[in-house]
Amino acid sequence: MQQRRALSVSELTARLRTVVEREFFDVYVEGELSNFRRHSSGHWYFSLKDDAATLRCASFRMQNRMIRFSPEDGLHVIARGRLSIYDARGEYQLIVEHLEPVGAGALQLALEQLKKRLADDGLFNAEHKRPLPILPRCIGVVTSPTGAAIRDILRVLKRRNEAVSVMIAPVRVQGDGAASEIARALRLLNSREEVDAIIVGRGGGSTEDLSCFNDEVVARAIYDSRVPVISAVGHEIDITIADLVADLRASTPSAAAEMVAAARDEMCARVAGLAEDARKAVRYRLLALRSRLADLESSRGFDQVESRLRSFAQRIDDAGYSMESALEATLKARRARHTALALRLSETDLRRTMIERRSRLVDLGGRLHAGTRSLLDRRNERISLAAGKLDSLSPLGVLARGYAIAFDLQGRVIKRASDVSAGERVRVRVSDGDMDCTKN
Repeated sequence: MQQRRALSVSELTARLRTVVEREFFDVYVEGELSNFRRHSSGHWYFSLKDDAATLRCASFRMQNRMIRFSPEDGLHVIARGRLSIYDARGEYQLIVEHLEPVGAGALQLALEQLKKRLADDGLFNAEHKRPLPILPRCIGVVTSPTGAAIRDILRVLKRRNEAVSVMIAPVRVQGDGAASEIARALRLLNSREEVDAIIVGRGGGSTEDLSCFNDEVVARAIYDSRVPVISAVGHEIDITIADLVADLRASTPSAAAEMVAAARDEMCARVAGLAEDARKAVRYRLLALRSRLADLESSRGFDQVESRLRSFAQRIDDAGYSMESALEATLKARRARHTALALRLSETDLRRTMIERRSRLVDLGGRLHAGTRSLLDRRNERISLAAGKLDSLSPLGVLARGYAIAFDLQGRVIKRASDVSAGERVRVRVSDGDMDCTKN
C-alpha cells in the first residue's frame, strides 16, 4: 500500500464538522422531545426521536431565551437550527435556535403551563378573594392614560358617586415591558393608605395585545395587593391570568367602575333599611315588656298584701326606666350611625334624605316615649284601684269596724269559747292594739 499521512481524530472530526455545517446550516426537524435537561448555565440539552432514530440537540442560553414555552419530555415539536459535530464525543447534534410545539402555539402552551404553576401555588383559590369595600373613598386605576378604558371608568364613577376620588397610575398596556410597569403601578398604589380598591385593565384586543396581563409578574403583584383588585381586561370573552388571580373580574372597565362605586339610590335604600330595623327593635322591646307586665298582673300570690303591692309597683317603675333607657340607647345608636353615614356622604345629595330620616326618628322616639308614659300611668291607676279593693278585704279593716280577734298564750286564734278554760289568760286584738284578759 502506498504510504499516506494518517489523519488524527481531531482533524477528521473537524473536516466532518465543516462538511456537515456547510450542508445542513438551516434545517427543520420534527420529533418527540425526550431527556430534557436545563443546565445551571442556562443551556438546554435534549433529544428528538421518532420510531427509528434519535437526534441529540442543544440550545444555548442566548437562543433559548426567545422560546416562549418551557420544553417538557413527551412534547411533539419542530426544531429549527443547524447541524454540527461535538468534537469531544464525535457525535453530530442539532444546535437549536427555535422550537415550536406541534398542534399548539408556543404562547398558548406557555400560558397553560403558567396557569398550572400558579394554580398549584394557590393564586386562584377562592379563600384568598376579598370583598369590595362598601363605601370606598379612593379608587386606584392602573391603565393607559390615553385609552378608552380610563375615560369609561371616570365617566361611570362620576355618574354613580361624585364623592369618590380616583388615583391613576398610568402604564403601557401592551408591548415589551408593559407587564413590569403594571406590577410597579400596583405596588405603588398599595403603598398609598388612602386607596381602598384598585381597578387594573384595558379595552379589548388580540391575544398578543393582552399578553402582558398573562404575565407571572402581574399575577404575583395582584395576589400580593393589600386592597381588593378588580380585573377589567378586554371584553367578556377575554379571560386572562389577571382575571383569575384578581378578587373580582369585570367584563369591561365600565363594569368594574359600576361594581366598585355604590350608587346614591342604593345608599338611600340602605339607610331606609337601618331605620326600619330600629323601628322593629323598639316594637319587639315593647311587646316583651307588655308580656312581662301581663304575667305580673295575673299573679295572685298576695300573702303579704302591702309588701307585694309595693314590690309590684317598683318592678313596673324599673321596667319603665329600663324601657326608656333601652329606647334612648337605641335611638342614640341609630342617630350615631346616621350621623356617621351623613359625614361620609356629605358630598352627595343624600344630606337632605339623611336629615329627613333623622327627623322622622326623633318624632318616632317622642311618640314612643309619650305612649310609654301613658301606658305606665294607666297601669299605676289600675294598681291603685286593686290596692283599695284589697285594703277593704284586709283583716285590719274588719277590726276597724268593731270586731276583735282572740289568741291563746301560744298565739293560736281562739274560734270557740270551749277552747279556753276558766281562769285562763287570753289576748284580744282590736283595731288599735291588744288587751290581756282572763276567762271567768
